[in-house]
Amino acid sequence: MVRGGRPLRGTVTVSGAKNAAVALLPATILARDACVVDNLPEIQDVLLLRDILSRMGAKVEYVPEERRMTVDTSADMTTGATFGLVRRMRASYYLLGALLARYGHAQIALPGGCDIGQRPIDQHLKGLRALGAEVETEHGILKAKTDGLRGAEVYLDVASVGATVNIMLASVHAEGLTTIVNAAKEPHVVDLANFLNCMGASVKGAGTDVIRVRGKKDLHGTSYTIIPDQIEAGTLMIAAAATRGDVVIQNVISTHLESISAKLIEMGVHVDQGYDHVRVYSDKRPRHVTIKTLPYPGFPTDIQQPISALLCTAEGTSVIIESIFEDRFKQVAEFCRMGARVSVDNRVAVIEGVEKLTGAPVTASDLRAGAALIVAGLMAEGETYIKNVKFIDRGYERIEDKLISLGASIERIEVEDEYGMYE
Repeated sequence: MVRGGRPLRGTVTVSGAKNAAVALLPATILARDACVVDNLPEIQDVLLLRDILSRMGAKVEYVPEERRMTVDTSADMTTGATFGLVRRMRASYYLLGALLARYGHAQIALPGGCDIGQRPIDQHLKGLRALGAEVETEHGILKAKTDGLRGAEVYLDVASVGATVNIMLASVHAEGLTTIVNAAKEPHVVDLANFLNCMGASVKGAGTDVIRVRGKKDLHGTSYTIIPDQIEAGTLMIAAAATRGDVVIQNVISTHLESISAKLIEMGVHVDQGYDHVRVYSDKRPRHVTIKTLPYPGFPTDIQQPISALLCTAEGTSVIIESIFEDRFKQVAEFCRMGARVSVDNRVAVIEGVEKLTGAPVTASDLRAGAALIVAGLMAEGETYIKNVKFIDRGYERIEDKLISLGASIERIEVEDEYGMYE
């Protein structure tokens, strides 16, 4: 439950990056001894990977209060991850590349995750096949095997983060040089490359559209601290602007936030960037803007939903073009329950700004839609009840505690629905 109308003020610290964590933890399979990963967010996807790796035979020690996980994969692990836990998260497909590289075979249940449109894995399979793997799908299981991976040039038809990561993981043990052309440039791709290099791999070019991986036989364990979460930072920036507050957000890499900062500034919000912090403050309605989501360094699709909440009360009419996922406007129907005026045609949302939103019962359909509803609730007059907070917990670490520290009125409650059930 969120009681809106309170400006956020104060200082808050961003957690480690979800998207980096879910790539780095499967990568620990490639090491012959223990890896220590620090700055891990305590979120559902990290907890799922802890349980998945443990069930596969890794020795996992997780200390949530220290944000640290130690993963020891020195003992042989099972190469089949077909149990239910795997189906509950999208990034479980990274296990495929890592297991294939180390053991030469793998069976992985097709991944789940948020329903935000088609998320094909054809580019993953194209890359793995180019390296010499045989990959097929049977009864919802991805099965891959090889008698030895060999370096190759892989051209990605789209700059897919998932495919880039999976090919990187598979190629670190491949014989010779692998070149990934039209590679994704996202910060968590660079973080994975840095992690692999700390393990003894040879990965060059991460952050550009060409990544080169020189295969090596053995990788060793390492200690590594993952980057701050760009999307959490962006969500908090938007929440500060939405409530017309004044917030300093610490533990950020400001260059990762440039597209978000630029759009907020265009809307009339004040954004002061430091090396490892950003201050966001505003005292008036934002101006209307046009936004098009693009791969990094463009405006991130994961921030489209939270910023669409802010635009509901902007002066004038805003337009959002969603170029990454075709079904990522599910939050719009919930905004309209709160008094927003939004129309959607295919991948384009037209938002006619209103003076205010009013609290209402709403339902989160996915992770970032849930974050968007929190932003909307913070802006709204009265109380907003957000159902399905399990989605929010997949990617935000105790978001309500961070917002409370800034002066928000927000709490988790058990509510009995019309059928007498608790959710």
